[in-house]
Amino acid sequence: MAAASVPQSEAAASKADSGAEGLLDVSVLKELARKSLVDALNSVNGAKTLVLDPTLAGPLGLVTEVALLKHHGVDKMFWLEPGPLSATSTNIVYLCRPLIKWVKIIADQIKRHSQESQKHTYTLLLVPRTSTLVTRILEEEGVLGDVTISSYNLQFIPLAEDVISLENDSAFKEIWVNGDESVIYDSMQALVTLQRLHGLFPRIVGKGDHAARLAHLLTRNTQAAASGDTDIHLNTPSETMDSLIILDRRVDMISPLLTQLTYEGLIDELIGIKNSHVELPVSLVAPPTAPNQGEASSSTAPSTSAAPAASLTKEKKRKHHLTSATDPLLSELQDLNFSAVGKKLNQVARRLDEDYKLRHKAETVAQLRDFVGKLGGLQSEHQSLRLHTGLSEMLVPMTRTEEFNKSLEIQQNLLALYDVNAQIAAIEELIAQGADMRTVLRLLCLASIILGGVKAKSLENIKREVLQTYGYNYLPLLLSLSAPPLSILLPNPLPPNASPSVVDSKYPYNSLRKSLRLLIEDPDPLEELENDISYVYSGYAPISVRLVQCVAQKGGVLSNPAVDKDKKGAGGEDGSKKPSTTPMVQAHPIVGWKGFEDVVASIPGETVDIVQKIPIGQDGSPIPPVSSLMHPRERASTTVVFFLGGVTYTEIAALRWVSRQNKGRNFLIATTGIISGNSMIDSIADINATASREAGL
Repeated sequence: MAAASVPQSEAAASKADSGAEGLLDVSVLKELARKSLVDALNSVNGAKTLVLDPTLAGPLGLVTEVALLKHHGVDKMFWLEPGPLSATSTNIVYLCRPLIKWVKIIADQIKRHSQESQKHTYTLLLVPRTSTLVTRILEEEGVLGDVTISSYNLQFIPLAEDVISLENDSAFKEIWVNGDESVIYDSMQALVTLQRLHGLFPRIVGKGDHAARLAHLLTRNTQAAASGDTDIHLNTPSETMDSLIILDRRVDMISPLLTQLTYEGLIDELIGIKNSHVELPVSLVAPPTAPNQGEASSSTAPSTSAAPAASLTKEKKRKHHLTSATDPLLSELQDLNFSAVGKKLNQVARRLDEDYKLRHKAETVAQLRDFVGKLGGLQSEHQSLRLHTGLSEMLVPMTRTEEFNKSLEIQQNLLALYDVNAQIAAIEELIAQGADMRTVLRLLCLASIILGGVKAKSLENIKREVLQTYGYNYLPLLLSLSAPPLSILLPNPLPPNASPSVVDSKYPYNSLRKSLRLLIEDPDPLEELENDISYVYSGYAPISVRLVQCVAQKGGVLSNPAVDKDKKGAGGEDGSKKPSTTPMVQAHPIVGWKGFEDVVASIPGETVDIVQKIPIGQDGSPIPPVSSLMHPRERASTTVVFFLGGVTYTEIAALRWVSRQNKGRNFLIATTGIISGNSMIDSIADINATASREAGL
């Protein structure tokens, strides 16, 4: 990391000193999810057959395991899919999201059982809540009387100690394509649960029309819940949370359309991460088996070398859970720019080699015992090193393809507004070469947002080429991208009959580029790369995270919050790369958008800044008094950042970087789900890129 910024290890140590109590314990959310699942299953007495919506398998795999389900009476599990259901137990429990397609399948199976004179008791558990639509469909199908309808209120699922997600893959499409705002209500309920655990958010700041809807819904429901609730947390301000920042995905569509360049982001781009699980070759995931015992005993240190990348891609795949809870190296690697990963892996390999050599120096029994005590940790680190070395070797050839590099070049030129006509021609060239359809559409939408639309004639030609090259089944996708409320693929100038909402959605990229310091023109060499959030896109700062900085780290928007480059000599210009000893900056109190009102107002969408009022009490005065919100907190506090519509791994990495520069403020990143440009396009196009029977159970 740059000498100019606070090194990760040092920052972590300082965080611990400044009060790690500021970090919220998110494991309680996992326990809540497990408990409510167990309660829902226990409401059906006796042995039961569980019929599961395939899209819920991944999220459920993060909160429970098959053994727990079996312990609570589940003897058989089936996927919810069309066709007959052969269940031996009397009780059949359906667990699914309240979608019409699932309800129709359930109704067909119940009617089939009835025709075959099979006697079963049916329970329908809807996630996360019941729906009038489901009741009506079951009534129309004539099976409502046979089914007990209940809900399993699955809310936030912890993905990391600072990331919680509703794991709703279709949230973006539901809001911005289908116009279905159920996700906003579900998000509100999950945020109310967070307040029940930790107290009221003293301040709610947000940007975007749907973010404003969520903020107003949250304050209204919090007051309603608190007035009839004995829960003291809903009547008092939080001691641990200083604010909630809600960002509507539509406020920054540029970041997800760009290629993510952090390690974890690139894994998601090129291989795909689904519900924190990634499909990897078996030889990487399984520990290596020693060829013979004699050879194994000759060296305690297992080999870190993985099979060549070419053979890895042909191997049988197995799902692997990417989590820092079991992977000791993931937290060190996941947020690095990919260009720095090789160097980091090399450092870890050398350190492990040194640690293994300590066994030769162990002379006394106490020293041997000490080494044996460390051996388990060393071996798990070694396995982790094998995994990430192999994974990096798989990624490198993918990042060297002509398509990947051409796409990156077009992105960088568009962001710099350099020779835009040539970039549109380059996108047409990619279509002619048969590049991945998602890559082409991401670049096209990016050009449209940045340039305020693509020349009408060029756009029509490109759309025609897309349909002729990739198939006319993508016509609905092109229409969805062009229609409100999404409107991210527009002609320039707009036609005279364009609706006001489309006209208002024009994005002021050129002015934001300067006012939010989005482009760092001359990124430092690799050693000094990580000195601004722009390192996650190799020189471009994600707008969403700059907006968070506008609220929670105002100095970081105007200039680099890390130590001034002129002072970096202390960091070891001689190549020693000693970490900078400059203390971190004390986090300032949250005072809303103050200082950036004009910039934020220029972005389409409503702007929100609410100081929550006491739900009970005669005076209805804000809590705490607005003046007390201005005072620095004595203990470290947590700022919750909620992304409505999804967040990318690069934005998570950038927010973690911001957190490391501050003393006294942690970020808890909450979201409807983890997205990438590809998953967004797939979702709108209704393409199930990966098989629906996903990770986990």
